[in-house]
Amino acid sequence: MPKTIYDIAKAAGVSIATVSRVFNNKGRVKEQTRQKVMRVADELGYHPQVFAQGLARKKKNSIMMFVPIMSNHFFMEVLGAIQDKLTDKNFELNIVHITPDEDVFSQVEYQLKRRWSDGYLFVSLHFDPEQWEVFKKFDVPISVIDDSNSMFDSVSVDNYEGSYIATEYFLKKGCTSIAHLSALPGSVPVEQRLKGYQMALEDFNIPFEKNLVQRGDDMSRDGFTERSGYQAMKKILNIHPLPEACVCASDIKAIGALKAMEETGIKIPVISYDNLTIAEYIGLSTVHQPIYEMGEKATESLIKRIDNPSLHPSKTIYQPELVIRSSSEVNLDRENIT
Repeated sequence: MPKTIYDIAKAAGVSIATVSRVFNNKGRVKEQTRQKVMRVADELGYHPQVFAQGLARKKKNSIMMFVPIMSNHFFMEVLGAIQDKLTDKNFELNIVHITPDEDVFSQVEYQLKRRWSDGYLFVSLHFDPEQWEVFKKFDVPISVIDDSNSMFDSVSVDNYEGSYIATEYFLKKGCTSIAHLSALPGSVPVEQRLKGYQMALEDFNIPFEKNLVQRGDDMSRDGFTERSGYQAMKKILNIHPLPEACVCASDIKAIGALKAMEETGIKIPVISYDNLTIAEYIGLSTVHQPIYEMGEKATESLIKRIDNPSLHPSKTIYQPELVIRSSSEVNLDRENIT
């Protein structure tokens, strides 16, 4: 039998009026009491539906954005697009940093239960189908960036295709030994980019070699860091014979990889992924994904859903483009390939 506010009041040792004030955020309630009531509600699996319906009728002009990595350049560019769009629409943005040291699903669920915002943006957060189903039951507007499913509005890029065309570029140049700098296993974009790399090799009848796929030892920020790229390239440079080229999972990782090559005096052609602003200034060949447009589109979809919850979920998948600069110049006669 579903729990009621009477059950919450009894378990928390407070009056029904106090529980009502907590759920409706009205009247004066001691912070200690408020936390106790919310904790008991969580323990009993109670979701204040009437409270949620009341809030739904009262627009708060607030959007909550969940991000796992605040200092990552990808998120900063997405954030710029979101802020621009919300400013135009007179919405306030609240950013919640989802820490990887704690259960990610529980952190997001905790926020959704409270319905403190009109809508929610999920940036590069990946969940199992069963977990997405739980979020669906909360019946709140959600827009997903850098992932996709059939339950929510989503905006992503074809990561498989992006990695494929980067690998294909080197294969068409005659390279037969191509390294891949990957990131955190299990991450949806990471796995898709690895599959694109593998399929390109298969299409050119090049055997897949596990030792040519390397990750850094540092998995902070899901392995998308300069340090991780540096560590991964150090491993690549110890492979004999040396690979003829390298496809990197992100521009940030590539910056670390370039540093490792600079220190050793060995240069391997590199194509990375993202096309961050910095890539142009260091001559980094990369796969362009429209980061700003992704943030803008996801925010537009969310605002539409806030105004019209019955809309059918939309799915936008951008096609990546290869941007060639100096870092991918191939010279198969180099003496340092032995």
